Amino acid sequence: MTTAMKYPHITLDAQGTVRVGSTRYKVSHLAGEHYHYGWTAEELLRQHPDLRPEEVYASLTYFYDHYQEMVAELNAEPPHPTDLPASKTLSRDELLRRRRTAS
Repeated sequence: MTTAMKYPHITLDAQGTVRVGSTRYKVSHLAGEHYHYGWTAEELLRQHPDLRPEEVYASLTYFYDHYQEMVAELNAEPPHPTDLPASKTLSRDELLRRRRTAS
């Protein structure tokens, strides 16, 4: 006998995106921070103080219940900003010159 699992703090929006309740957060966002950076639920709560503990734990539960498909999705996303080449730092003089020429 199979029972349907429900996640009380997880919703599916009109586009089919799994979200944390009615917040702006996608479950994949929190799952990515947990998976790529190793952030615990406590760290996720520190980084996102607008989320409640039950929302974070529900997101992690959803992630582990759908582990294989979510990891495949997370690994298929574009590289993380820390993986990008460092951009050239502009000097103060260069910034001022650009500001003068833009005016």
